[in-house]
Amino acid sequence: MIRIDDLDFSHAGGGFRLHVPQLNVAQGEKVAVVGPSGTGKTTLLHLLAGLLTPQSGTVQVDGTPVPHLSDAARRRFRINRIGFIFQNFELIDYLSAGENILYPYRVTDALRLDASVRARATALAEAVGLGHRLGSKPAALSQGEKQRIAICRALVTQPALLLADEATGNLDPENKQMILDLLFTQAEAAGATLLAVTHDHALLPRFDRVIDFNDFRSKAGAGA
Repeated sequence: MIRIDDLDFSHAGGGFRLHVPQLNVAQGEKVAVVGPSGTGKTTLLHLLAGLLTPQSGTVQVDGTPVPHLSDAARRRFRINRIGFIFQNFELIDYLSAGENILYPYRVTDALRLDASVRARATALAEAVGLGHRLGSKPAALSQGEKQRIAICRALVTQPALLLADEATGNLDPENKQMILDLLFTQAEAAGATLLAVTHDHALLPRFDRVIDFNDFRSKAGAGA
């Protein structure tokens, strides 16, 4: 599902460089990514999703060379094939929780919004204990509730690749396990690959494999 070879990325103006000699993740594999802040874990997720493009190297997702796509094609590919749980949620303030979950279907004609999709969105919200909050705007939600809505949005399209940036970071221990159960169950049902950045080492035994980002560290200042 993921193939990276000789990847080099640096932010404009310098100060940070990410170099990944090689990284392969199989279809259906559940992989945790760990390492100190500033080593490039979030940057890697953004490169895989096509939100950033590297200076050099190979970045393939499901056989597609993501950096070689046009901006519009990368956006379509991301919406169709990737579910992204952002660390800061990225919810749309003027939309309800339910509308936020369904947002991917409103920004592209490549996805068809029908009754089955709406039912899936409701089922996901109920699975995270937020079925009663679908009509609420983000401003009325707690941080943990926002996080759970963002997770539902990432899952509703049944993506081939699920990228999670600290998906359990704002949750209590009980909800962390519940969210991890949901991520694993949904990934297994769709045959999807899960790549999850986490600082919670107590969760690591549940993953198939752990990647330590210290192995890719090449930092000369602040990173992400």
